[in-house]
Amino acid sequence: MGMVLGLLPIVGAPLPILSYGGSSMMAIMLGLGIAMSCRVYKDTPVN
Repeated sequence: MGMVLGLLPIVGAPLPILSYGGSSMMAIMLGLGIAMSCRVYKDTPVN
């Protein structure tokens, strides 16, 4: 969307959640899972 407005370069980066490519979707879901895990376990001490 930013590419259409001229705010971002046109590189062919997939939109998160909206683009259904195999490796793209896997990378996005992995990143979201790590971010959610950090949020859930933020108060757990690391030994």
